Amino acid sequence: MVLLFDSVFMLLSALISYFNGIDEGFAPLLLSFIFTAVIGGFPLIFVGKSDRLSSKESYAIVIGGWLASCIVGMFPYLLWGGEFSVINAWFESVSGFTTTGASILNNVEALPKGLLFWRSSTHWIGGIGVVMFALVIMPMIGRSRMVVSNLEISSMAKENYHYRSSKIMRILLGVYLGMTIANTIALKIAGMGWFDAVNHALSTISTGGFSTRNASIGAYNSLTIELITIFFMFASSLHYGIIYATIIGGKNNVFRTENSKFYIKATLLMCIIVSLSLWANHTYGSLGEALRHGVFQVVTIVSTTGFATADTNIWPSLAVCVLIYLSLQGGMAGSTSGGLKSDRVLVAGKLIRARITQQRHPNSIVRIKSNGSVQDASIANFAVLYIVIYGCIVLGGTLINAACGLDTTTAFTASVASTGNIGPGFGEVGSMSNFSAMPVVVKIVCTLQMLLGRLEIFGLLQFFLMKWWR
Repeated sequence: MVLLFDSVFMLLSALISYFNGIDEGFAPLLLSFIFTAVIGGFPLIFVGKSDRLSSKESYAIVIGGWLASCIVGMFPYLLWGGEFSVINAWFESVSGFTTTGASILNNVEALPKGLLFWRSSTHWIGGIGVVMFALVIMPMIGRSRMVVSNLEISSMAKENYHYRSSKIMRILLGVYLGMTIANTIALKIAGMGWFDAVNHALSTISTGGFSTRNASIGAYNSLTIELITIFFMFASSLHYGIIYATIIGGKNNVFRTENSKFYIKATLLMCIIVSLSLWANHTYGSLGEALRHGVFQVVTIVSTTGFATADTNIWPSLAVCVLIYLSLQGGMAGSTSGGLKSDRVLVAGKLIRARITQQRHPNSIVRIKSNGSVQDASIANFAVLYIVIYGCIVLGGTLINAACGLDTTTAFTASVASTGNIGPGFGEVGSMSNFSAMPVVVKIVCTLQMLLGRLEIFGLLQFFLMKWWR
């Protein structure tokens, strides 16, 4: 069902090529649609249906769905040719579905419109989760679908949901579709053409970052477009359950939930620090220009979208350090953004404070609270464990990148950007550069990090533990 869903977007992309004068992307997209539909439809004929799934089978569906989508996502790129070798097609496909937004393309505008739409579609499919989309149309009900959705949504993300799995899926898809439509209309009103507006909305709401222009959002040089993009990037990095509660006037809204208030305050503080740093170092001629570029880059990095309006490689050290920290932190759990998630950072801070209190008062019992309620110890401990393992993955990627000849800045930020599903880093992979010149080993390692980051590490690791399967 996941592959059949992917094939629908390939067909839509082929139709766009058809209505644009049967451009060069038509045949590759049409053939890719046929291949993917056949591969996806084949098991429906020969494999019996099952109303109940074990946890192991659910892992196979979730991880297998992601990997299979990344593989078939290569087909249009490979059949079109151009800059797409096998490894480049794999990199672009994984970067798309994991909503990383890193690219190997030196000339995005050379792609036909159908292929550009497919490229943005991979973001939109992967943003909410290829499996989550398929769950809506899966021919099974009850416990089977619940088990799969529980694996797709992390425990940290589910904390602000108080509904059954079926209701959570409807909320996710409703908010996702609604924000995509609203963003498209807003960008059209601001001056974009319909095609560019749709593509950028698909990338923005998924916090992906693929653009139809070589210079990304900076190509339009429009303050209105930038402000609209800032709003929707930030909204997409908020917990979708909190967005839903805010819309319906619920209690757990964006203005009252502790996690969202921490995230909003932290982002505002970073916007001020970066903008003042740019102004004080005369990077831009006025405070207004410093605010314009500083706020945009802070929001695009913290939301892990990765659009660009400026070359951050020339920015002062303080601004760069803040952006690197935000690359590690990311947005909120329960959103389409990547990174460690601000929720885990908040929990880690509370655990540190609790430990300091216990050092002063050895006999005290200090409990971690969230929104006035006692935090489950297992969730708090897992948050810290996740941060440690996440750091190890970033460090491991950095060492491999450095061993392949990259300079320290490029090696480290490429690893951070890949694991956090951000896209741009600094150095040779800065906001105005891409990954085209990276060695093959670096590209392979980065795609593995993208998958680990998007699947929140443990899901992918479990899938490959053969001893566990036996």
